[in-house]
Amino acid sequence: MLGIKNCHHRNHNQTICLKEHHLKDNLPSRSDQSKVNSIIKEFTVPELKDVHKNRLDRFRQRMEEAGAEAVIILKPENRAYLSGFEGSAGMLLITKNQALLLVDFRYLEQAKNQAPHFEIIQYRQPLSETLRRVFQELNLEMVGFEQDYVTWEQYEIWTTRLGDLVEFIPLPDLTQKLRMVKGAEELKAIMEAVAIADSAFLDILPLIRPGFQERELAVELEYAMRRRGAQAMAFETIVASGPRSSLPHGAPTERVLQAGDLVIIDFGAKCQGYCSDCTRTVSIGPPTPKQREIYDLVQRAQDAALKAISPGVPASRVDAVARQIINEQGYGETFGHSLGHGVGRVVHEEPTLINRDQTILQPGMVVTVEPGVYLPGWGGVRIEDLVVVTTSGCEVLTHCIKGLSIT
Repeated sequence: MLGIKNCHHRNHNQTICLKEHHLKDNLPSRSDQSKVNSIIKEFTVPELKDVHKNRLDRFRQRMEEAGAEAVIILKPENRAYLSGFEGSAGMLLITKNQALLLVDFRYLEQAKNQAPHFEIIQYRQPLSETLRRVFQELNLEMVGFEQDYVTWEQYEIWTTRLGDLVEFIPLPDLTQKLRMVKGAEELKAIMEAVAIADSAFLDILPLIRPGFQERELAVELEYAMRRRGAQAMAFETIVASGPRSSLPHGAPTERVLQAGDLVIIDFGAKCQGYCSDCTRTVSIGPPTPKQREIYDLVQRAQDAALKAISPGVPASRVDAVARQIINEQGYGETFGHSLGHGVGRVVHEEPTLINRDQTILQPGMVVTVEPGVYLPGWGGVRIEDLVVVTTSGCEVLTHCIKGLSIT
């Protein structure tokens, strides 16, 4: 039975010996199908051809609840989620009975191959002329759009050129809530992205040593992820060393790693359109007592949060459990970000593990758990793992080696 109660974690105080990790020999298998199957067996596994039809049906329910007769979808992750179309430009127009994908010539063939449940319409600039024809043919009077994505400039163009025909209505993101719970195919893609990143981190372990630049380390890690099959990075890789490790999102610089440094490395791969996200903090050389103290505190906070994750638990509760442990040791003010966030087609999505998010966790949600302590002028520690909520708790997806010391 899956669940955090049965999760096994490596000894957090272990020393990582580089000689144990030959770059091509002792890597976690990307084809560990039994692991994939054991995690996704709790979820309904629809045939891939039916996934997008199911998503369309659920989206239309949300449209009806919002009182919208038609909705334009431009946000790339929503467009891909609903249609299967992975191109970088295109517009969905969804009504109660129609599903249209408007693309230009560059994406016509790709759209036909990837979006079988959508009628493909090729447009030529200006797009507004094609939209006018479509709106007239469908007898539309009100068209909703993603208010958190469409710019004011785009809205003005629409209202100026098409306002005589339809009224444009700003709507909240109707797709985001659907995307929170992952299906079997999504979990497979996320786990593949995780495996790629896990292996890439092992590849670059020998480079975490004095004399290497932060920027060089980031480049080598990104190359390793690409070499192992990543279609892209999930986000800009973070490498922050020494005093700079107190920067939660410190971009890599030309700073040279030094003995005694703490190094925060935050990285993720994208595979089949889905992201992974992992952070490790390591010391170069034996850790000082304070480094060990802070690291162990952060690890205790993470362990407690993992145990708190379960279906029916509010996202805010998980954050509170970890935050209390850090607060009790007097470091509450140094943990200034949320405990975690959803991960899927983008690396930051709902739900958010934070005090103001009352989202109830459900099986199939994938979230990060990443407490941290950051002390300006001294450094910082963050430990981040990716987990999927199961029917009995959660399962940790990341198996990237974890430990403070490297030799």
